[in-house]
Amino acid sequence: MIRKVFSFLYHNFSIVVIVGAFAAACVGILTYRSHEAPPGAITIRMAHWQLETSVRDGLIELAADYRKEVNPNVYVVQEAIPESVYAQWVCSQLMGGTGPDLMETGGGGVPPYTWLSFYGRYFVPLTRDVMRANPYNKGTDLEGVSLNRTYYDNMISGYVEEHQEYMGFPLSQFVIRMFYNRDLLKRLTGLDSAPTNYRAFLAACEKIRGQKDRTGKPFIPFVLSQTHQGLVETYMWDLPTYGALRRCDFNRDGWAGNDEVFVAMKSGLLTMRYPGYEAKFKMIADMLPNFPPGFTGLGRDEGVFFFAQERAVFIPAGTWDCKSLMDQAKGKFNIGLMDFPAPDKTDPVFGPYMEGPKFDRPSVGFRFGLTRTSKHKEEALDFLYYLASRKKNEKLNRIIGWIPAIKGAEMVDFLQGWTPHLTGVYGAFNYNMGGETGIKWTQLFSLYLTGQTSYEKMIAEFEPFYFKRGLIDFKEAKRNWRRGMLVNEQFLAGVRSRALLASSGDAELQWLKYRALTVGRQLWPEISYFRQMQMVDQPPGAVTNGPYEYSPLVMTKLRATLR
Repeated sequence: MIRKVFSFLYHNFSIVVIVGAFAAACVGILTYRSHEAPPGAITIRMAHWQLETSVRDGLIELAADYRKEVNPNVYVVQEAIPESVYAQWVCSQLMGGTGPDLMETGGGGVPPYTWLSFYGRYFVPLTRDVMRANPYNKGTDLEGVSLNRTYYDNMISGYVEEHQEYMGFPLSQFVIRMFYNRDLLKRLTGLDSAPTNYRAFLAACEKIRGQKDRTGKPFIPFVLSQTHQGLVETYMWDLPTYGALRRCDFNRDGWAGNDEVFVAMKSGLLTMRYPGYEAKFKMIADMLPNFPPGFTGLGRDEGVFFFAQERAVFIPAGTWDCKSLMDQAKGKFNIGLMDFPAPDKTDPVFGPYMEGPKFDRPSVGFRFGLTRTSKHKEEALDFLYYLASRKKNEKLNRIIGWIPAIKGAEMVDFLQGWTPHLTGVYGAFNYNMGGETGIKWTQLFSLYLTGQTSYEKMIAEFEPFYFKRGLIDFKEAKRNWRRGMLVNEQFLAGVRSRALLASSGDAELQWLKYRALTVGRQLWPEISYFRQMQMVDQPPGAVTNGPYEYSPLVMTKLRATLR
C-alpha cells in the first residue's frame, strides 16, 4: 500500500503540488478572514485599488468607529487590489457573482464604456438614497439636507449621465498644484517664497539653472516627466487657448471636444495659427530650458527622484502625492506649496489671451458603488452614509492626507493651499482625433518639446495630414457613435418597460427619466451629428459664424424685436 502511494506521488508530483498549494491558499484565506471578522458577524467586503498604507489605515479606523458607535456586529474587510490587475479582478468578480459588497468604481484600469455596462448589470442605483438626508449629519447645519447637496460638487461625480442615476458615493477631492523646495529656492535665488507671476517665475528659473551642485551638475528648476507633462499642459500651457471655445463649442456644453475642434478647423472658424494657440506654444518654448535633460523619456518616479534628492526646485503634483512627497522631504528640507505661475493681463505677450485665473475642474473621487450581489445591502449602504458624513469624512481624509468631499469638513494644515478654484478659465485645444491623427500629433509634439522642430514647421506638416486623415478618423468616430444608437435603443426599451409597469406613485418619475434619456442620448446627439456633418462637407469659409455669434440678419431681427 505504501509503495502504491509513493508510486502515485512520484508519477503525479506536479498535480499533488498544485492541489496542495490551492488547499493551503484556501486555508490561509479562511484563517485570515476569520481574524478580520469573527464567525456570525456581518461582514462587509470593501474593494479598492488605493495601495497607500494611509488609505487602508483610514478605513480600518473608521470601521472600528462604526462598530463602536453604530453597530458592534458589522466588520469591514478590505480587499486592496493593485491597479495593474484591478480591471481583470473586477471583471472576474462581477461576472462570477462573487463581487464585494462595496467596490471602488470609475478608473482602476477599467475602460469607461465597460464601467457603464457594469453599472447597469451589477450595481444598485442609489438615486433614492442620495436624495435622503444623511442621518449621521445630525446636530450640524447639514442636518435634514439631502446627501447630494452636502458635497462640494453637489455629488455630480457620483452621477452617471448615461444611466441618469447616482451610482456611487465619492469620498475625497483631488486638486493639482505645485510643490517647491523652500530651502533650495532661498539658497539659489534669495526668495523666501515662490513667485506666481509668470515673468518673475521665469527669472527665478533662470537663476536656478545657472548654478551647480557640489558634484558640478546644474540644478533643475522644474521637474517634468511623461506623467507630469499632462498636468503642466492642462493647468498652465492651455490657459491662453480658452478663447477658442467660442468658435468650436457647437453643443454649448462648455468644453471643446476633439470632434468640435475638427469641425471648426475644417470649416475655417479655427486654424492652428489662432493667436491663443500660438501663445500656448510660445509659453512652452519659454519653459523648455527649465526641464531636466531627456524629460520626454522620464517616468514619474524618476522625476520625483530629482526633487527628493534636492536637485530640482519645483514639481507639479496632485493631492494623492502630497503626503508621500512630504514624507520624503521630512528632516531634509522644507516644502512650499504654490499655484501654477500664470501671466497677468499686463503681460506683453500673453496678456491679451488671459481671460481669467485657472479653473480647477471639480474632481471628487474615491467613489464606492453597492453591488447587486451584496448580502448585506442595508448595512453596506449605512456604512457609506457614515463615511460621507461631515465629521467622519473629515477624519478619514485627515488620516489619508487627502481633501474631504463634504462641505464644511476641515482640511489638515498642510493641505490648506489645495482649495479648488471653481471660477476661471481652461483649455480649448484638442487636436487628438485618435487613430493615425493622434499618433502623428504625438510624434510632432514630441519633436517640438525636444527642440527638433519649430512651431511653423510642425503645423506645416500636421495641418495637411489633419485635414486628410483627420476626416477619416472623424467619420469613423461618428459611425461608431451611430452603431451605439442600437445599444441605446435596447437600453431605452428597458427604461420604457419599467415606466409602463411602474406603480402610480413611481410612474411620473420613471417617465420623466425616460424622456430625459431619449432626448439626451438619441435626439440631441443626432441633431448635433447632422449639424457637424453638414459643416464638414462644406468648403472652407462657407461657415462664418461660430456657436456664440449671430449673423447680421439675426442681429437686425433682434434689434427690431427689441424696439
